[in-house]
Amino acid sequence: MFKIPEKNIRQLLQDGELEMDKEGELCELLEKALKLKGLSLQESAKLLNATDEKSLEKIFKAAKEVKLRIYGKRLVLFAPLYISSYCVNNCSYCGFHCENKAKRKKLSMEEVKKQVEILVDMGHKRLLLEFGEDPKECPIDYVIDVIKAVYSVKKGNGEIRRVNVNIAATSEEDYAKLKEVGIGTYQLFQETYHKDTYTKLHSGPKANFERQLGAHERAFKAGIDDYGMGVLFGLYDYKYEVLALLAHVEYLNNTLGVGPHTISVPRFCSAPTVNYEAEYPVSDLDFLKLIAVIRLSVPYTGMIISTRESPEIRRKAFQIGISQTSAASRTSPGGYGQEEESTQFSISDHRSLDEVVCDICRCGYFPSFCTACYRQGRTGEHFMDLAKSADIHYLCRPNAILTFQEYLEDYASEETKAVGAEVVTNEMSKISDNGCKNQTKAKILRIKNGERDLYF
Repeated sequence: MFKIPEKNIRQLLQDGELEMDKEGELCELLEKALKLKGLSLQESAKLLNATDEKSLEKIFKAAKEVKLRIYGKRLVLFAPLYISSYCVNNCSYCGFHCENKAKRKKLSMEEVKKQVEILVDMGHKRLLLEFGEDPKECPIDYVIDVIKAVYSVKKGNGEIRRVNVNIAATSEEDYAKLKEVGIGTYQLFQETYHKDTYTKLHSGPKANFERQLGAHERAFKAGIDDYGMGVLFGLYDYKYEVLALLAHVEYLNNTLGVGPHTISVPRFCSAPTVNYEAEYPVSDLDFLKLIAVIRLSVPYTGMIISTRESPEIRRKAFQIGISQTSAASRTSPGGYGQEEESTQFSISDHRSLDEVVCDICRCGYFPSFCTACYRQGRTGEHFMDLAKSADIHYLCRPNAILTFQEYLEDYASEETKAVGAEVVTNEMSKISDNGCKNQTKAKILRIKNGERDLYF
């Protein structure tokens, strides 16, 4: 199992401060990053230690280039769906901590379907299911039933085509059940890689640091080859967290042959029932820097930002590394379509999905609701091979165009339809293969004539 190289990380951060001012060193590091092969921990540490404006501008510029070369201007959209707030853990930073006396809620299958219908009516095609840890209220069989209920919903031309899942670290046997029911990505954050801080902030089953640290390996052994990682920034020093995360990524990539499908970068946000205050708050500039460094260090992985962040920060993050984003989120069970009660955390971007989509278009980016790779079996090593070689463009662009055309036909406002049509035309012009371009045009016509769910 992965062992955090704590002494090495601290030494690298200390040495990086001494060496960062060498003539030409930054340019050499960024030139290496632009080869799309990633960076070593030592090199990442040096970038994390950059503080002057000129150096940061160069780092941001390089990160933008790497993101464009692998993922283009696409931004994949999804929504979280909170299923249960029951939890036996007492995590200091979480609104669902077990000492919280607020009313708990667990969705019935009919309530799950109603929530999914609301999300489908918005235009969503991807969901991330969120569960508190409670063996009695949320056993694995309940999780399985929820996933089946989500996939069963069909409304108008809409449906959920990919269900990603965030559940507490569990057994290989339970992960096998998730695989069997057809989840997309299994997502689990370490929260903090600093063991003393982790121990201080957690009680309950989640307090087992090693259980959390080995979860992705157990999931992979059970057949889940798309996994997502992350850190809750603000619990400990962000530089340490980034290097520990990157060390974990390197270990899993070398051990499993597959790196993370996604890396998430949430910053701590409080909730009405949370008294904890971030001991290591991360400034906006440092937050953007860490996103850029992760993008340069692990160029192939998808990077996720949530509605914890403001529209302004999200726009900047899209430029330098983020490739997936939630939109129109609610963070409590049953929160869609009604006033929220007890939330896991507070959000800063309250815009509707259509408002976010329109803004993405106006900022020069390309909204995508694509789920083709998952359903075509392009997961795990197969997906990584495409992403690491930057060949994912050839599939992602036409598939993204088709899913966005569906959104424009079925859900978009008149304003979004107008700006969206321009985006589709622009992206079509970038398809270099004439055969693929003609096939995409034909599929767009079929979508306009009423067909749905067409992909390559």
